Amino acid sequence: EVQLVESGGGLVQAGGSLRLSCAASGFTFDDYALGWFRQAPGKDREGVSCISSSDGSTYYADSVKGRFTISRDNSKKTVYLQMNRLKPEDTAVYYCAADFSLNTCGLLDRRYDYWGQGTQVTVSS
Repeated sequence: EVQLVESGGGLVQAGGSLRLSCAASGFTFDDYALGWFRQAPGKDREGVSCISSSDGSTYYADSVKGRFTISRDNSKKTVYLQMNRLKPEDTAVYYCAADFSLNTCGLLDRRYDYWGQGTQVTVSS
């Protein structure tokens, strides 16, 4: 059974930091690009960041560039999202996802095959 389980969300003040984790099981983790997406109330889901399977190259949405860092540990089958200098507009449910791709990653959500259940991040002003 494929599983992606996010953790690390919570309530933080603006300017603070959180580190999200997503533990994977049930598929060949090394062969998948990993992405983080988020959805705020009343808004469409948006891509935040992704990391490729092949060379670990990364991509970030402009809204988080310079503040968020994605990484992966293939030995632990886990992907992380370090979020610094958080803003109230970062408030959303954050989802991790896996895309079977040996090429560069992307933030088009229809590329992704597997999704986690999400973790809530709330940033207070």
